[in-house]
Amino acid sequence: MLRREFLGALPIVAAGAADGRVGNGQLDAAAPQIYEWRQYSLRTGMQPRRVADYLQNALIPALNRLGHSPVGVFEVTFGLPTPTVFVLTPFASADAFLTKEFRLDNDETFIKSAAGYFDAVPADAVYVRQEVSVLGAFPRMPRIQVPAATATKGPRLFELRTYESHNERAHRAKVKMFAEMGEIDIFRRAGLTPVFFSRTLAGPRMPSLVYMLVHENLAAREKSWSAFGSDPEWKKLSATPGYTDPEIVSNITTVFLRPASYSQI
Repeated sequence: MLRREFLGALPIVAAGAADGRVGNGQLDAAAPQIYEWRQYSLRTGMQPRRVADYLQNALIPALNRLGHSPVGVFEVTFGLPTPTVFVLTPFASADAFLTKEFRLDNDETFIKSAAGYFDAVPADAVYVRQEVSVLGAFPRMPRIQVPAATATKGPRLFELRTYESHNERAHRAKVKMFAEMGEIDIFRRAGLTPVFFSRTLAGPRMPSLVYMLVHENLAAREKSWSAFGSDPEWKKLSATPGYTDPEIVSNITTVFLRPASYSQI
């Protein structure tokens, strides 16, 4: 797909502001980010260590030099086969996302640091496969919100949730519940702390929205979800005709993650 066609296809990028700038040429601080959500499926043994070395010592420093931060790295604890590693990278614009590979290829420090990763032979591959989704941040929450516990490497249990819908109209209705009808506010009131909210722009299981929550531990997670489920405003919202789960949500997937020691989220 041509670059201009891809830019035009992204519903989250406003017309005339595909590079994240407003009319006067200044960077628009409120422009929703694009997220790359990359999954590494691994075999037990040396693959997790080799991928971690590549991410920690080559890719993340290079992405930070390009201005892409914070970069989150998460290891699956429950919900998918293990070992599986996810990498979350934010981009200020679709243009920044599309030029990332070219800029990395021209970063000599990155190429040198990643030599062990790129020089791997097929018989000794670093990973089994990669899968990538492109996500568009909700305008209501246009940036990743780094948990306070990240700075002190405190306990963090991340919960990744994907809501699929049976068609695009139903998907837009579910997005509206979060973005315009107060569901995010109810989350916060119940103690559910979001890291990001997004729509899937390209990837599997579309149409869908994807969001991430952070908890101190599983007990805190159960307490917050219990408070959410009993919230009067949520009960009213979730019973609104045209917005009930049976009408607009076809599947919900939950994956629990722990941050890698070098994760910036």
